[in-house]
Amino acid sequence: MLSSKIRMMRRIFFLIFLIALLGAGYAHGDDTALMLHKSVLSDETGAAAASETVWNSEEGTGETHMSPVAPKSHDDEEAIDEEEEGQEMGEVTIADPLEFFNRAMFQFNDKLYFWVVKPVAQGYSKVVPEIGRSSIKNFFSNLGFPKRFISCLFQADFSGAATELGRFVVNTVWGIGGLLDPAANKDLSLQKQNADIGQTLGRYGLGHGFYVVWPVFGPSSLRDTIDIVGEHFQYPFTYTDPWYVGPSVRACESVNSASLRIGDYEALKEAAIDPYVALRNAYAQYRQKMVQKKEKGEAPAPDGEKPEQRIFQ
Repeated sequence: MLSSKIRMMRRIFFLIFLIALLGAGYAHGDDTALMLHKSVLSDETGAAAASETVWNSEEGTGETHMSPVAPKSHDDEEAIDEEEEGQEMGEVTIADPLEFFNRAMFQFNDKLYFWVVKPVAQGYSKVVPEIGRSSIKNFFSNLGFPKRFISCLFQADFSGAATELGRFVVNTVWGIGGLLDPAANKDLSLQKQNADIGQTLGRYGLGHGFYVVWPVFGPSSLRDTIDIVGEHFQYPFTYTDPWYVGPSVRACESVNSASLRIGDYEALKEAAIDPYVALRNAYAQYRQKMVQKKEKGEAPAPDGEKPEQRIFQ
């Protein structure tokens, strides 16, 4: 009887640990889907623009007229801005000498999402309302303060570091331990800084190296693998005792985060002819864009306004 209970506890802890690792991977690797989303959006915008110049002929009348052009929406303007930004950045490529291994790991992570993470997240979303899940997301975002603050200091971005420190104090004290995000309102406008160790190394001239897809952790590169290790040591619950507290918290963060973006990965995957290649190129472009934005001193977009804020953070 006792042995059966021990086996059951081991299985439960293994599942928690597995989901927790996947949560760490999503926090690092989901950036790739952002650029895939933007590339698909750019293609749709280009197709729409091309259709504006097509001349239609009416059979039997001999008359030719141009199709009416609909006014550009705010989303169209944002897509055009993203396309122009991509043209300025140029084509970004990354070496992939481990493609056979990477493709296998891509399939493994894909099945792990559909067979484990998604079903658990769907059940969780039926129990916890969206407003509660958003508050939990804010809480875990507040816990990521050490990584962003230290990365800003290493990049000599003292303004960004001060912003992060201000956000942490305001959200911890007035945001009920980070469950709310009063620092991001219009009066304070202290936006979260998208900074990490991989971006820091990129700012100092270290290239991607080569592309690698880690099981559970997802898309990465030789340079950004250092970021995965660094994030582990900068995560507050890494140092809690007993040992299973940290993985349990990671599991909660992973499930909560996945519950807020169910359907996004599926849509992005369906939009790509070869999802592996699309994600690989998107990852390289997005990480390069993060480095260039920091070099230009561009401020991050307010949380939730853009796809990457909604899906990948």
